[in-house]
Amino acid sequence: MAPSRLKRDGVFLFVSIVAKQFTLGKSERLKSRKAIDALFKKGKRFSLTPFRVFYSINKNAALQIGCGASSRNFKRAVDRNRIKRLVREAWRLQKNSTQLLLNEKNLGLHIFLVYTEKDLPDYDLINAQVEKIIKQLFIIINESSA
Repeated sequence: MAPSRLKRDGVFLFVSIVAKQFTLGKSERLKSRKAIDALFKKGKRFSLTPFRVFYSINKNAALQIGCGASSRNFKRAVDRNRIKRLVREAWRLQKNSTQLLLNEKNLGLHIFLVYTEKDLPDYDLINAQVEKIIKQLFIIINESSA
């Protein structure tokens, strides 16, 4: 989308309009304690270093994600929060293909990514691994709906 112009006090301000597809709103975050507990107890899982991925494919549900890092590995909340921010950003930029596939098959997905390494990651590592996780989820979704 093209940026729009607003005139304020004789000066034009350019406002960039972010496309709706690249957002990660409240409805796309897995925040319900019941849903998270059910995901850990009854959901399926796989590991892809440095993540442990918990997922559950549901009928007529939304695509929701949660992420976390252990306080055992990262004592400071600043470090845990940074990891969660990096994971959410990588997911936000890459989730669209997954969303389209789920909409096409009329399915929903709850996913929780747990960072398991003991050192702070950089964005490139997180981004590459989230891309691999999405590819793995594509395979799983296609097998489950077949």
